[in-house]
Amino acid sequence: MSDSCEYPDFFARFYDVIYDQVRNDADHDYFLNKMLKVKGPVLEVGVGTGRFFIKALNRGVDIFGIDLSPSMIKILKDKLPQKEHQRVCVQDLCKLDLNRKFDLIIAPFRVFMHIISVEDQLQALNKVYEHLVPNGQFIFDLFVPNLKMLLEGLDNFNDFEGEYKPGKKLKRYSSMQADLVNQISHVTFKLVWDEDGKEISKEWNTDLRFFFRYEIEHLINQSKLELVKICGDFEENELNQNSKEFIVVCKRSS
Repeated sequence: MSDSCEYPDFFARFYDVIYDQVRNDADHDYFLNKMLKVKGPVLEVGVGTGRFFIKALNRGVDIFGIDLSPSMIKILKDKLPQKEHQRVCVQDLCKLDLNRKFDLIIAPFRVFMHIISVEDQLQALNKVYEHLVPNGQFIFDLFVPNLKMLLEGLDNFNDFEGEYKPGKKLKRYSSMQADLVNQISHVTFKLVWDEDGKEISKEWNTDLRFFFRYEIEHLINQSKLELVKICGDFEENELNQNSKEFIVVCKRSS
């Protein structure tokens, strides 16, 4: 997995503030319900600061989490009782090595899009296979490419403006240029915030690999996993021309 998806400390610091506003709860309800339905352990890939993890744990799910970013894991551990720290760790999905198997593995909120090369994508899928029990499922989401946005790009689009503390302003600007041949979106996030009477501005560059439907099907078919279905939204409706999400459900058949 690309090192560019390691959230820097300054971005991790404000992650919860930003995504509490800009991310809706449709994916949250979907993944939480999936976790509540399984009896055995669950692994969340890209656990981050615990947007899904903490609620699942509090609802009795035997959940574990990995993330590539030490800064995100540190924030999550600060939210957890000491006895639960063993549930989360820094690991790369492409090199996943945990001494347990799971009934369900999830990778919410575009985590899989951070894996750029086909070689690494297949390595990640096969690592998931190794960590699933027979008939265990792997569920992840991707966005359906917006061709107009990919062609036009984004230039300092202000997608968040608020306060991270009373009287302390925070803004985020997003820019994107797409490499259409290699199917990579080059994304820059710029955060601007008030700190000790000064305005601080920092940027983070990351790459996202965008996918098309049959490419996803072929990729899964090349792995050890079996494709169950690809849905068009978090209500698991069929894909259609208006779909904005790929909800990919795979399983280990043996």
